[in-house]
Amino acid sequence: MDAPGFTASLVAGGVAGASVDLILFPLDTIKTRLQSPQGFNKAGGFRGIYAGVPSIAVGSFPNAAMFFLTYEYVKCLLHTDSASHFRPVKHMLAASAGEVVACLIRVPSEVVKQRAQVSASSKTLQIFSTILNEEGIQGLYRGYKGTVLREALWSWQQGHMVDSWQSAVCGAFAGGFAAAVTTPLDVAKTRIMLAKAGSSTAVGNVLSAMHGVWRSQGLSGLFAGVFPRMAAISIGGFIFLGAYDQTRSLLLEVGRKSP
Repeated sequence: MDAPGFTASLVAGGVAGASVDLILFPLDTIKTRLQSPQGFNKAGGFRGIYAGVPSIAVGSFPNAAMFFLTYEYVKCLLHTDSASHFRPVKHMLAASAGEVVACLIRVPSEVVKQRAQVSASSKTLQIFSTILNEEGIQGLYRGYKGTVLREALWSWQQGHMVDSWQSAVCGAFAGGFAAAVTTPLDVAKTRIMLAKAGSSTAVGNVLSAMHGVWRSQGLSGLFAGVFPRMAAISIGGFIFLGAYDQTRSLLLEVGRKSP
């Protein structure tokens, strides 16, 4: 990909991701509180639904930008004929690589955000400092494996970016389906990120966390927050892919017209 293409992907991905995260933040807070071990009401209920938003405001743009930049770069490296039956594989590999890189930014932001969401009285910076002081850098990367797996599975559902309206519609349907399927992984990730330091859950074993939820709450526990999660990702898929495609096309068009 040429330099203008990289720049367009970087900016478009960042703008689209930040917009979606900020607009749909209340749904994400509700989902997190439904999945928290103390339960929805004790985690805050409908109060302070923007708790933790500074963490997302800081991390969302670079996270989304890094995903799409890596995604486009890997697709370029794996260049094949447009009619090739290897195109889906190329997309999956590019999406997976994008998630691995993006989660280096996303996971610390997510850890701080989720702890703020279930403890609305604590300030975001205070939570960040506490994690560093008590757990070090590794504390900010709790749930990294679960997050990468969840996001990679979700990304594989997304179709090749075509026209804006096609991207948006496909993103909405694929995102809603993937959200439902990967909810147990999301629950496990939430429990790992919210677990007390030193506990067995805090170790970060995704299967162990899922098993613990299954034993204590059954199937309903594994699918806690599925409906706000589906709503957020379906709407987010519509906004994200459409906004990315439109913004990137606009930036490339401006670049072509510039002297």
